[in-house]
Formats: sequence, structure tokens, C-alpha cells
Amino acid sequence: MADSNFNLIFQRVEKKYLLHKDVYELFLQRIAPFMHMDEHGIHTICNIYYDTEHFDLVRNSIEKPSYKEKLRLRSYGIPGEKDNVFLELKKKYKGTVFKRRISLKLKEAENYLEHGIMPQNKCQILNEIEYFINFYQPTGKVYLAYDREAYIGNEDSNLRLTIDHNIRSRTYDLDLKMGDYGDPLLNPGEFLLEIKILAALPLWLVDILSDLKIYPVSFSKYGNIYKNELTTSRRKESCLQVS
Repeated sequence: MADSNFNLIFQRVEKKYLLHKDVYELFLQRIAPFMHMDEHGIHTICNIYYDTEHFDLVRNSIEKPSYKEKLRLRSYGIPGEKDNVFLELKKKYKGTVFKRRISLKLKEAENYLEHGIMPQNKCQILNEIEYFINFYQPTGKVYLAYDREAYIGNEDSNLRLTIDHNIRSRTYDLDLKMGDYGDPLLNPGEFLLEIKILAALPLWLVDILSDLKIYPVSFSKYGNIYKNELTTSRRKESCLQVS
């Protein structure tokens, strides 16, 4: 379970890549001399994403604007009411990601998001989240979980990468306490690699990506879930109309 020492403010560039299992295994072998797994090891991340009634935030994100933002409630593992979770406001402007979050007990976060009861410890980040909530009036839309392994550079601690697999989601039971089950997003044997940097990629990493023919992709977990749900709904509507 996460503690309150996790960083609360992030600013970085994130690049994403989809890997098949054979390439994933080769990639780990190649980065081994340069990076090591961080102190959290392989762990499960659980999220609830919030959006407007008509999904304006994710629909805007899919259009790839220069600026976009999202709100999510995150836990590391399945939390109880007294465990710490993170309420995160994530913004992206011209390729740079800005993430600001506050640590709350799960019960406190639920009281705030569902009943408007303000947390006791107020701060600037909470003020920003409060402005976001007042403006968009968001509600929980999607539960999203995945198993993650995270690596950090041996010589540059600002170089980080994560590899997510077993990404699963649901649009019901939107409660972090209820377990991390859901429908799979990726095909079997697929992994989502994210490289998180402050500046340019080191040359050794560029060479590895080039040698293994790993190319960047535009991939949003929440965005793809929304598109898949929308496609399924349209197919159901078409079938009803035909019948």
C-alpha cells in the first residue's frame, strides 16, 4: 500500500510504446546494465477516472488537443477505508505532462468526491482540484487497473520507465475497495511501455529502441476504453435497429 512519501508534483515528457512478449523480454535484457527495478517492484495500480455527464474530457483528449486534463482517484493495491489513496489532477500541454496530487484516506476522498465534504488539510493542489470539480462537475465513469513494473536509471534517477500489463477495466462497481477485476484492454502477450524523461532520451536507450524496432504510439488507457465501449454500444444499437 502506498504511503504519503510518494511525490505529489510531477513534470515530465512521457513516451509510450506497445510491446509484444518476445520484444518485452529482449528489452528488459538490454536495459539491465543501465536501469534497475525501483523499490516498489511489481505492483498493482487501481484508478477511478472522473468525467462529465457526456464524457467531454475523454472526448476532448481523443482529439489530441495541445492542452488536456483529467481527474482520477488512485490507489496502490486494493485499499481499505483507512488506507491512503491519491486524488490526481493530470494535465498535458504540448507533450509535457504535469501531475499534481494529494494524499487522502480513502473514506475522506470518497466523502469529498461523492458528497462534497472538503478534506481537513487544505492546500494549493486541493484548491486546483476544487476548481476543476466546480467547473466540470465530474462523476466516476471508469475503473481501471493494471500490473506495473517500474525501472529507474542507474546514473540518472530522472530517467524512469514503467511497463504495464494485464490492463483491465469496468464501468460498474466504481469503488476501489471492491477489487481489481475487469475486462482486458490489451491482447494477450501485449505490454504498454512508458518512458518518462525530463529532457532527451540517452543514446544507449535510443539505440535499444532502434535495434528492437520499438516505435512510439499514441495510446490512452481511458481513451481506448471509451472508444471500445462506444463501438460496442453502437453495434448493439445497430443490431436492435436491424431486428
